[in-house]
Amino acid sequence: MNCAVPEAELAERLIGQRPTLEDVAQRAGVSKSTVSRVINGEPKVRAEVAERIREAVAELGYVPNQAARRLVTRRNNAVAVVVTEPQNRLFVDPWFDCHLRGIRQELVRHGAQPVLLFIEEPDDYPRVGEFLGGGHVDGALLFSLRADDPLPDMVEQMGLPAVFGGRPVLGSGHRGDVYTYVDADNRGGARAAVRHLVGLGRRRIATITGPLNQASAIDRLDGYRDVLPDAPPRLLAEGDFTLRGGADAMARLLEQAPDLDAVFVASDLMASGALRTLRERGRTVPGDVAVVGFDDLTPIAETTQPPLTTVHQDIEEMGRLMARLLCERTAHQHLHGDGPPPLPSVVTPTRLVVRDSA
Repeated sequence: MNCAVPEAELAERLIGQRPTLEDVAQRAGVSKSTVSRVINGEPKVRAEVAERIREAVAELGYVPNQAARRLVTRRNNAVAVVVTEPQNRLFVDPWFDCHLRGIRQELVRHGAQPVLLFIEEPDDYPRVGEFLGGGHVDGALLFSLRADDPLPDMVEQMGLPAVFGGRPVLGSGHRGDVYTYVDADNRGGARAAVRHLVGLGRRRIATITGPLNQASAIDRLDGYRDVLPDAPPRLLAEGDFTLRGGADAMARLLEQAPDLDAVFVASDLMASGALRTLRERGRTVPGDVAVVGFDDLTPIAETTQPPLTTVHQDIEEMGRLMARLLCERTAHQHLHGDGPPPLPSVVTPTRLVVRDSA
């Protein structure tokens, strides 16, 4: 029995009212459940049938009722992106812009929208936790976490699918394999940077670290120590991944070790600040002091004076990977009704890019 409504009759009926799922089904000559599966991105619909349904959707101008769709699919097509940083960092640090661009591109490709949340003060955790647990999002992407941050426990207890940007720094009693993360080979990249400085004949090689309650900073310091295990404390200064932090740390190093002849800096933004301090103190680069950064953010690395030798990590691709892993996780939960075991974490390669500073 052919249930399709003649095209003229269907067009007449649709004048002045919003097309429905039933209208799309009639236009495509399929059942409503088949239309629903295609619209919700479910598999097991033949390619030619799916294409016919998409054509019917376009012809009729059908727009899904999102409220009703959420009731049926239990999906919001929204993902929380939680950043444990002050909001103004996003406007001065190109790392965040690059990372968020990759996240957004991949989420849009999967039909999801990012919802940006910031944690700047301890009081922000209950507010963010209430939002994450309120059924507003299908999952969460979290980065810039500090040691013993409560967010990993919070999302695990909620059963909310999550992927972390960077290896979480967990306290005792926590199993790291229950969390999925995307990170760069921070330790290997730092080793390559310091070995390069050693190969240039530098003998008093200092380092400016990031905040040592973050995994990336810890791993980059470990890479430095892999090459220089006997480096004295006077050759180490902690920074905060900001331009001002790098400038101040460089000033401390020059006071602690005025004879230093090289410095490995744990981010390009801090390296830019370090170069400024060296210039103000009359030190030439690379003549007096060779400088290597980390990130290869071209808006910084190619415009410093001199251009910055640095460790390249694919920041935008890391954002895309985070979003892709999360979408795979939420799709499994939607289709099977349970949370899958954590997907394998991903550590992306790094490489040294040699320019004029070292």
